[in-house]
Amino acid sequence: MPQWIEILLRSLGALVSLFIFTRILGKKQISQLTFFEYVTGITLGELAGFISTDMERHYILGILAMSVWFIVPFGLEMLTLKSKILRQWLEGKGTVLIKEGKVLEDSLKKERLTADELLEQLRGKNVFRTADVEFAVMESSGELSVLLKKDKQPLTPSDMNIKTVNEVEPQTVIIDGKIMHEPLATIGLNQGWLKTELEKVGVTVENVFLAQVDAYQQLYVDLFDDKLTVPLPQAKALLLSTLKKIQADLELFALTTRNADAKKMYGEQAQTMDKMVSDLKPMLQN
Repeated sequence: MPQWIEILLRSLGALVSLFIFTRILGKKQISQLTFFEYVTGITLGELAGFISTDMERHYILGILAMSVWFIVPFGLEMLTLKSKILRQWLEGKGTVLIKEGKVLEDSLKKERLTADELLEQLRGKNVFRTADVEFAVMESSGELSVLLKKDKQPLTPSDMNIKTVNEVEPQTVIIDGKIMHEPLATIGLNQGWLKTELEKVGVTVENVFLAQVDAYQQLYVDLFDDKLTVPLPQAKALLLSTLKKIQADLELFALTTRNADAKKMYGEQAQTMDKMVSDLKPMLQN
């Protein structure tokens, strides 16, 4: 067998083995890997490259070495899922670096961090003063988790007693000018509805790079031609405006009519409409 064919076959075999091993080991971002997992990944890659080109070594021995570097970490990972002590021993645990705005110097020494490195990581979290931090922990992955003091945290709708509605995942219905039928069916729509909505904004399916439909059946379109713009959906804003106009009209009728019964009816309907607007406002303003 020619040498180049043998190298090709060995490389393909090593690549397939490496792909299978890494898939079984699971998917984590590089920043989430422990040092041991990082070394394991590098070693598996080195072994795969080694057995691909080293013609003097037996191919099976290389696969055996890769298998050992796969089986041992995989077995340890399974054990750490069941044992907290083993998990802390192998992966480590978080270290508190800042508590109630005070930097814990002993913890910095333990993690071999300088003040400059701590400040750099804080800036990465958009925190520029240690006094603003209630709690900061160096995770086992090396990532810094920060909890700001209550008075330094951004306001949320719940802090201001503002009602909100839960967000629902938008469905992507067009990609690269092709209709995605399954997402359309998921939200109870069809191709006819989609084409009608596209006609309203004057575009065709073939001109659309990406299109999404939200929970309120509003269509958002991005075209291949970036010079062209498509107006954003205004259905919710128009509905809110219409409801407010109806409320204002009812209040006006209640003020201008001379009939006592009609005045009472218009007033009650205006109050009902006011409550409806208040209830629907969180949904219609998003």
